[in-house]
Amino acid sequence: MSNAPRDELRRRGDAIEESYEFMLAFAAQGIADDGGSKSGSQLRRFLERSDEALTGFADLVRQLVDDESLQPADRYRAFIDVLARDADAAQAAIQLVRAQPKISSQLVDNLNASIHLRALLTDLFLLDELVKLGIPDVMRTPAS
Repeated sequence: MSNAPRDELRRRGDAIEESYEFMLAFAAQGIADDGGSKSGSQLRRFLERSDEALTGFADLVRQLVDDESLQPADRYRAFIDVLARDADAAQAAIQLVRAQPKISSQLVDNLNASIHLRALLTDLFLLDELVKLGIPDVMRTPAS
């Protein structure tokens, strides 16, 4: 069995988490305009990486659940529905910030505080722990 979906999930999750960590640091700098600063151009790259990582994210998790026959499948599907909503909401907020001609530390601080981004991060942490626990070994057993 290929680890491709699992590896891709890890790569995307890392990109989102790294972006969030960078945004925390950017928000603390008190920058009024990202233009012309090294951290401003880095910020835009991190936002782009997050945006790309979120595109089709829930579908990737769905593929992993299907490929690895994770059980109970109905509970995973219910969680993936929540994940899809959280990812879509966080992506919309990220895209809105990316579309601005100037991005300030305050704007990024507000994005960081967004319940949508925080919900997504919590979803990612939950998924990460499930993967660390070795979901396939523990949960592939058919329900009795």
